[in-house]
Amino acid sequence: MSVMGHIGLTPQSSGQLGGFKAQGRTADAARELIEDALAIEKAGAFALLVEAVPPEVGKTITDMLGIPVLSIGAGMYTDGQLLIVGDMLGYFEAFTPKFVKKYANLAAVIDKAFREFAEDVRTGRFPEEKHCYRMLEGEHEKLQALLKKTPPRGGRHGLRGEYLES
Repeated sequence: MSVMGHIGLTPQSSGQLGGFKAQGRTADAARELIEDALAIEKAGAFALLVEAVPPEVGKTITDMLGIPVLSIGAGMYTDGQLLIVGDMLGYFEAFTPKFVKKYANLAAVIDKAFREFAEDVRTGRFPEEKHCYRMLEGEHEKLQALLKKTPPRGGRHGLRGEYLES
């Protein structure tokens, strides 16, 4: 059985996380996410979804793992980008029950939105800085110092030393 990991903001844990809030914005919180990512890879996941974390953290995790890392609100430095269809299109419709009468067919609009999203990802127009969470002031430097002082265990590739500038 194939398993994909998911860290950062996990909607099923939002109540425990204090609501739908960005995660990993402090060095300590980022370090915990990195440890979780390494543990998920070690456990055999084929990929990892990182949600609602600063791009510095998304990049650090991507650089350290040997499995694909996908971003849903984790910046532009991962191996791929995801959005929830309902969020992307501005509606929250999981399915259409039999008793519902449809008054519109949005297939063309949906197709256009997916094509534009894919093109924006391919050309680097998405995500932009305005779509990213940032670590709190000074926390990225603290994270770099923590990782140099005590490197996390695991990771097939280790940290490549490619840090984002604050």
